[in-house]
Amino acid sequence: MKVRHILLGVMAVVLAGMLITVPAVRTPPAQAATKPYIPLISKGFQHQFWQAVKQGAEQAAKDFNVTITFEGPESESQVDKQIEMLQAALDKKPSAIGIAALDSKAVVPLLERAQALHIPVIGFDSGVDSPIPVTTAATDNIAAAGLAADKLAALIGNTGEVAVIVHDQTSRTGIDRRDGFVNQMKAKHPNVKIVDLQYGGGDQLKSTDLAKAIIQAHPNLKGFFGANEGSAIGVLNAVVELKKTGKIFVVGYDSGQQQMDAIRKGTMAGAITQNPVGIGYKCVEAAVKALKGEKLPKFTDTGFFWYDKSNIDSSKIAPLLYK
Repeated sequence: MKVRHILLGVMAVVLAGMLITVPAVRTPPAQAATKPYIPLISKGFQHQFWQAVKQGAEQAAKDFNVTITFEGPESESQVDKQIEMLQAALDKKPSAIGIAALDSKAVVPLLERAQALHIPVIGFDSGVDSPIPVTTAATDNIAAAGLAADKLAALIGNTGEVAVIVHDQTSRTGIDRRDGFVNQMKAKHPNVKIVDLQYGGGDQLKSTDLAKAIIQAHPNLKGFFGANEGSAIGVLNAVVELKKTGKIFVVGYDSGQQQMDAIRKGTMAGAITQNPVGIGYKCVEAAVKALKGEKLPKFTDTGFFWYDKSNIDSSKIAPLLYK
């Protein structure tokens, strides 16, 4: 019995030692996500335009099997907030990054950081004053605003006073739309005089107040150009509230339900539409191509079109409009 007890004790010790020395079986760590991550920092969220850009970007993310995020500040005047968002996105060390800059100069130091980290930068909607972006997917805003000038000049018989409200003078879109309109009017329509040009921050309430002041200061005003959705709605509201419908022709830019309704009613003469879904899609597509080492053009033209009551519901224009 003693021998048996001794043997059992030895076996117990051996087994215990085995339990102590044999490493526990570990569950394999979850594999890191293999999809490229591409954050897109837009100018804002307050206009339907940005929701359409987001829609295009999300479709491209599905098509090209990448992960994206899409964010922007509450207002298109919040340059500092956008810079913070860009900084936070870079801190996550993304595969590539998209930026629609509110200030074409302020973002450059962060883009230099992205370049140092070998993170491809894609501009969308609005370019920057730097060669760092491998491409910018956007509308040719100078040409588009020039077309708006031609249309407004024709509406007023190529003579008379007009005014302009632009969303800002810091973003590439604001600068290019302002210059495209002003320079085309001076070059091609010398008998049309631009009597005032103001900046409304893309805010329709502020733009309404500015437009009212301009109309009251210039009783002979015959036309008005609003250079983005918020600017155009502000101008439209001022014209309607001051009972100047039919006396002042309003030309807008972008789309949105209010502009579309106004064009169908005839209170707005027409507008330039971009291809916002295409802008978002092309941005993500360009980022994927850059990650593969493909060569890209410095500018990816996403197109623009004039629309008015005659073609707003056509098969060519209707898919480019957003509510």
